[in-house]
Amino acid sequence: MAKQIILYNLADHVTDEQYKEYVVNEKGPLLDGLPGVKKFEMVKITGSMKGEIPYKYVGILHIKDPELFAKEAMPSKTFQDFAAKWSTMVNPAFHTLMGEEIY
Repeated sequence: MAKQIILYNLADHVTDEQYKEYVVNEKGPLLDGLPGVKKFEMVKITGSMKGEIPYKYVGILHIKDPELFAKEAMPSKTFQDFAAKWSTMVNPAFHTLMGEEIY
């Protein structure tokens, strides 16, 4: 299964509490319902074995049908509106990774 993994920090004007509310009430349900998506996970990093935390948030999108996701979900107005709102809430120095589940 394909994965889209996004590593990021919040914008200075957004608190952890505000972002959690947004994820639970808007972002999570929206991403879970997109064509080609199996589920969305959000992880808030709270510690590190090395002591440093370069990214405080990790979003993991489990994509069951990459073609459907690319053709229908990403270009949709719903996704584009989401991306526009989300980008105002996060630091622009985020990192997006694509991967494939091995185990």
